[in-house]
Amino acid sequence: MPKKTTTILSHFSKNYDTFLSDLKRRIREAQTKAALSVNRELLLLYWHIGKQILQQQAEEGWGAKVIERLSLDLCREFPEMKGFSQRNLKYMRAFAEEYRDEQFVQEVLAQITWYHNITLLDKVENFGEREWYVYKTIENGWSRNILVHQIESGLYERSGKAITNFSQTLPSPQSELAQQLLKDPYTFDFLSLSEQAMERDLEKALREHLTEFLLELGVGFAFVGNQFHLEVGEQDFYLDLLFYHIRLHCYVAIELKMTEFQPEFAGKMNFYLSAIDEQLRTENDEPTIGMILCKSKNKLVVEYALRDVKKPIGVSSYRLTSSLPKNLKGNLPTMKQLETEFIKKTVLKK
Repeated sequence: MPKKTTTILSHFSKNYDTFLSDLKRRIREAQTKAALSVNRELLLLYWHIGKQILQQQAEEGWGAKVIERLSLDLCREFPEMKGFSQRNLKYMRAFAEEYRDEQFVQEVLAQITWYHNITLLDKVENFGEREWYVYKTIENGWSRNILVHQIESGLYERSGKAITNFSQTLPSPQSELAQQLLKDPYTFDFLSLSEQAMERDLEKALREHLTEFLLELGVGFAFVGNQFHLEVGEQDFYLDLLFYHIRLHCYVAIELKMTEFQPEFAGKMNFYLSAIDEQLRTENDEPTIGMILCKSKNKLVVEYALRDVKKPIGVSSYRLTSSLPKNLKGNLPTMKQLETEFIKKTVLKK
């Protein structure tokens, strides 16, 4: 093949790959927008139906029987639509009763599915808490099953409750973001450990159930390694678990303790953070954060232990229960997806 023809084909191939990649991205964006648009229209329709039912019941004195009649008439008129059962009409009425602001429905609630909204109506009574779960679902892209799991695990009550020194060691708003990152307690309901289990057993179990562990940690954690080797002064040290948080742009070091918190744990973690900041952190990274997960803790002891420590450290407890619900297994990220999180971070830094 002539050299000129080869050059043209090579140039075409390079341009075509870029062209195709751009088209794929645009098509995916259009698909997402179309799906969101359809969902928004459906949510608004359901909200308006619920609002009309409420108004007619208030103004005309119609009782609950009207929903039965309305369901029959709408199903007869629109047989291809499956959303007009008596049960769903009652949810529409409850939906409109709980959310009076149409703009909030259109701009916020319409970003999650009707089934997400039904779940929140069923399982969360407090409006402020329900709103918190709505925004977290949007932010993290939770499926309905994962949303159920987060509600049942009491995520709202646990988020941001770890004892930390972040306000003294991290600048704002990094300190506020990092505080919300940590929970207390952490729920390792996917593990079964004996009473005689050691810290190494816990670390090994969490590593073997890494996807479930990352679900509990929250979105943004990329796994770097376990028993992560650090060499200081020609001596070898091994950190239990090391992660990188994509949104906070920092390493997160985790030490696991099968006992109650002891003050010396803070000193050891401070040492690890200094080593990581010196050996791994770049100018693009924020200060490394330490997490000490203990079987239990005394709040005052932890506060004293962290008071004069210069590195950002948080202390939380954890609890072990039974097992992760089966319906979550298909919603968990794969190991390839977890590895991609860290690779993306590395590429972005270059």
